[in-house]
Amino acid sequence: MNWADFSSAEPDLARTVEQRFGAFTHHTLATLRKDGSPRTTGLEVRFLNGELWLGMMPDSRKARDLLRDPRFALQANPGEGQTLGGGDVRISGLAREVADSAVKAAYSEEVEPPEPFHLFRTELTEVVRTYVEDDTYLVVQVWKPGEPVRTLKRT
Repeated sequence: MNWADFSSAEPDLARTVEQRFGAFTHHTLATLRKDGSPRTTGLEVRFLNGELWLGMMPDSRKARDLLRDPRFALQANPGEGQTLGGGDVRISGLAREVADSAVKAAYSEEVEPPEPFHLFRTELTEVVRTYVEDDTYLVVQVWKPGEPVRTLKRT
């Protein structure tokens, strides 16, 4: 399921997630090293043409991680202080490298990344938003493909 599918299924949550990612340029990507241990790195992301794109320098460790094992988790920059305006948002899924030169060229026209670069299209497996409601509840919204958003409240 791509970003357009998610946005169609859950437009309110998708809009909130895009706003959180749009509030800052740099976010945190988690990938898996060759030995299976986690690696976190900074990353810029783009929501374009119904897709969530991950672009990165060639032969970077995160690119090599994704080429070997496409599983990833992406967390939006929480911002300054402790307010987490709009909540904490995370996206998990699979990153698939784009080999189609026309797709990469269209992305380049829009984003103007340094050349050369790896481009990955994402397939979503989970989207999570966590926020505080009324200074009382911790609210966790969880979406998975084929399921409605589940909302959990904790005091």
